[in-house]
Amino acid sequence: MIVEPLFYAAAIPAVILMGLSKGGFAGLGLLALPLMALVVSPVQAAAIMLPILLVQDVVTVWAYRRTWSGRALALLTPGVLAGILLGTLLAARVSDGAVKLAVGLISIAFAVRRLWLEGRDATPAATRPGLAAGSFWGVICGFTSMIAHAGGPPFQVYLLPQRLARDVFVGTGAVFFAAVNWIKVPPYILLGQFTPENVWTSAALFPVALASTLAGVWLVRRVRVERLYAIIYALLILVGLKLSADGLAGLL
Repeated sequence: MIVEPLFYAAAIPAVILMGLSKGGFAGLGLLALPLMALVVSPVQAAAIMLPILLVQDVVTVWAYRRTWSGRALALLTPGVLAGILLGTLLAARVSDGAVKLAVGLISIAFAVRRLWLEGRDATPAATRPGLAAGSFWGVICGFTSMIAHAGGPPFQVYLLPQRLARDVFVGTGAVFFAAVNWIKVPPYILLGQFTPENVWTSAALFPVALASTLAGVWLVRRVRVERLYAIIYALLILVGLKLSADGLAGLL
């Protein structure tokens, strides 16, 4: 187990951000891995975070077990599986920087457009994507999750325009990413990332993970749905800027 205080000075805030994200404030979680990667390698940070995510997923899936959209997940699932497979096959050939930059720019453009539309119309019409849109964004989600751990923004681009009820929106994301995280487990095992040091370090952070996720669930249920969507659009812009900056740095 890692025992250096400097590691936990970065890891504890990172786990708290991820817990709040899992609780419903989607977008904050993308800031967690870069924060932890300040003190350990990005690969080790991701390996330590994966068991934590699996524990947090149990909390969020249980909390929202009755409020999620089966239709949305059914439309996404074939594309997600294809995207994860594509990401696995092309991981060594595709630049992380290019993927992050593309996802970042898409996220910013989408969030700015939606905020502009909602500024003109307080109640914009909800969209109901079909199989083509679900398959397309599913592939993007699966691919970016495998290549750059950045499946959140494409998922939000797909789901936010549907203007689901607050708990359905959060619950659908909880079930979706719980499934995606379990699909990632075999590759991590094959890559030898579940070392005793990483696993015990993850276990030491479980109490923080559980507490922050429960706090996120409690907080998000006290935010009006209109304000929640505005917060997530704003977070999506910030995350898009961060991904774009990371992508540019990686390309340069």
